[in-house]
Amino acid sequence: MKPSSPFARIDPRQTARKLLQTELDGLPADEREVIERFIARRSVSRNIVRELDSTRGLGDRIADRVAAVGGSWAFIGSFVVALVAWMLFNTFVLARQAFDPYPYILLNLVLSCVAALQAPIIMMSQNRQAAADRLGAQHDYEVNVKAELEIMQVHEKLNALRERDWAVLVELQNRQIQMLQRLLERQAGGGDGESASNPERQDRESP
Repeated sequence: MKPSSPFARIDPRQTARKLLQTELDGLPADEREVIERFIARRSVSRNIVRELDSTRGLGDRIADRVAAVGGSWAFIGSFVVALVAWMLFNTFVLARQAFDPYPYILLNLVLSCVAALQAPIIMMSQNRQAAADRLGAQHDYEVNVKAELEIMQVHEKLNALRERDWAVLVELQNRQIQMLQRLLERQAGGGDGESASNPERQDRESP
């Protein structure tokens, strides 16, 4: 009869219950999906950045671009240059015919409009980034859960191998002990038979 494999009794569902200490049906949907993927031997990791890029709309791409440009030193430098040029042009070049003389009311209006539009656009991009960070953290948690399950199952397999090896060693030791006992019995029986069959030899050898 062929011995059963020690891994046959290692159930992935039981391994998941040991780690989570609860029934699989009572888990949240995301954790239950991780367990189901683990039981079915399917991959959990995926490219979060690619998924988010594929779901971005036109407004999201514009918001990300505005946030990227508005938060750079190049934008700050160019904006300062534009402000200085505006003030110099209206103060010295046009002099009395300036379209925005000091105190630059039109410039203040433009700056207010830019700030009023730029702030919510940047907030949209930040909200998207925060959602991406939450999704990435959730993905990391799923990967960690599956890794813990895999490690637990590896430990269970190693324990099963160790138990099987111990059983084999004990059986081998028992066989060796039995073989030694048989050898000792044969030697003892052979020595008694030889002494009984050669009494003359014993008399000659005795003083």
